[in-house]
Amino acid sequence: MKLGIHEDSANRQKLSELLRFHTSKSGEDQISFKDYIARMKEGQKGIYYITGESRASVAASPFLEGLKKRGYEVLYLVDPIDEYMVQQLKEYDGKKLVSCTKEGLELDDTEDEKKKKEELKARFEPLCKLIKDVLGDKVEKVVVSTRIDESPCVLVTSEHGWTANMERIMKAQALRDNSMTSYMMSKKTMEINPHNAIVGELRNKAEVD
Repeated sequence: MKLGIHEDSANRQKLSELLRFHTSKSGEDQISFKDYIARMKEGQKGIYYITGESRASVAASPFLEGLKKRGYEVLYLVDPIDEYMVQQLKEYDGKKLVSCTKEGLELDDTEDEKKKKEELKARFEPLCKLIKDVLGDKVEKVVVSTRIDESPCVLVTSEHGWTANMERIMKAQALRDNSMTSYMMSKKTMEINPHNAIVGELRNKAEVD
C-alpha cells in the first residue's frame, strides 16, 4: 500500500485511508490519519511525523522533546518505504504532513511565547555566530531552536532535501547515484537549546572570550 502511495497517483487518496501508524501516544496500537486528525490539538495546523530506523530510536529522539511537552502527537514512520511515501503524500484532508527533523517546524505559539523566543534569539545570537565560525563549512547556519526541550542541540536538514534517515537509506543503496546523493545531502542547520545548561555555559564563556 505504501509503495502504491509512491507510484499510483490516481489511487493515492484511497490508499492513504488504509494506512496505519504507531505514534508517540498510541502505545502498541496503530492509528489512521483520520484518527490522528480527530485527536489533534485545537489550533494544530499540521500532521507531525518523524522517520527513523525503529520505534525505539524515534521515541528517544530529541526532535520530539518540544512537541511532546506541548502535548502534540507524532506519527512514527519507521519503514524505509515511508521516506518515499511522504515525498508523494504531502497532505491528508487539507492538513500538511510536517517532518520533525527538517527546517521550518513552526509550533503554534502564543504571542507571549513568541516574544520570549525573540528575546532568547537575540541573547544567543553572538554564540550562534561564534559556533558557526568554529564549525565553518560543516554546517550551513546555527540558530536558536524551538523544537528541543532538554538536549543541547540537534542537526536539522533542509525542508526540501532529504531527512537524515533518507540519507542513511541512500548511502546503503548499492546502485546509488553519487551525484544525486551529494546534491540532496544538503548542509545541516545546527539548532541550539538556549535552556540547556551546557549551551548557557558556552554563552557565558564566549562573552568573556
